[in-house]
Amino acid sequence: MKDILHRMLNHEELTREETRDILVGITKEEYPSEQITALLTGLQMRGITVDELLGLRDGILATGVSVSLESDRYIDVVGTGGDQKNTFNISTCSCFVIAGAGYQVVKHGNYASTSASGASNVIENHGVRFSADIDVLNRSIQESGVAYLHAPLFATAMKYVGGIRRALQFPTSFNLLGPLVNPSQPPCQMLGVANLNQMRLYNNVYQKLGIDYCIVNGLDGYDEISLTSDFKISTKHYERIFQPADLGFSKVQPESLYGGETQEEAVRIFDSVLNNTCTQEQKNVICANSAFAIQVLDCTKSIEECVSMAKESIESGKALASFQRFVTINA
Repeated sequence: MKDILHRMLNHEELTREETRDILVGITKEEYPSEQITALLTGLQMRGITVDELLGLRDGILATGVSVSLESDRYIDVVGTGGDQKNTFNISTCSCFVIAGAGYQVVKHGNYASTSASGASNVIENHGVRFSADIDVLNRSIQESGVAYLHAPLFATAMKYVGGIRRALQFPTSFNLLGPLVNPSQPPCQMLGVANLNQMRLYNNVYQKLGIDYCIVNGLDGYDEISLTSDFKISTKHYERIFQPADLGFSKVQPESLYGGETQEEAVRIFDSVLNNTCTQEQKNVICANSAFAIQVLDCTKSIEECVSMAKESIESGKALASFQRFVTINA
């Protein structure tokens, strides 16, 4: 580590293998916290490279609990978080809309860190018990279309840096890892990022991983398709800026997406979407996000077709049925 830190001071880059080995060493408690603090600070000041980020990812997956699912085509829908918008649980709602449209989702999530209710909060509030049991997870994805991986059960390495990250009180490279360490290593992913610099970084990461992907950014700072402004989409096949009207939707006001101050409010909004009793603005946003995820899974479909499929999933009750089956299996 002494050699690594000297190289960092000389603005040298580390290899993917080196950062993987560092992460493994952290889990073996080979380094004092002061050295880990120095490393994370140095990476943050200089800016992490694609290979350095991939090495940390490799280390977390190698030291965590792996998940081998009986499915070869599914998607994870996730945001980087940190956009400070406190929207309702858009990506979690979208998972069940996608499943209701006939596709499979394996969501990797956690409790809230910057909003009132994270994916794990809203799901747990429905009586779901998180599990790493592979039989339960396989049954869940086969019968409901969705399996949920509660991050702390799988990414065991994170506990070794938790105290340091809290003490630093600024974002570190580990904030970028959440979307990359789904232990099932999904072949498809839809990722929301809060700025275009992150979009470029993850674009390069996904290209190296060789998966099918869609990265979205609301140009007014949302890490999802908010329909509050134009938004940028970057995929394996195209890069384009869309307007809400391109999907047949009107622009929405930010307050329409507010997630509430309590978990109870968040649960109520979540339920209203799946029951098709939500506001038109909330429904449109869910349909927009779900549509682009569906297109990642089936690139032969136009985005207009995918929007129609998402709407039908909600309006027919298929999204709700998927969620109800998911709760039954995981309760």
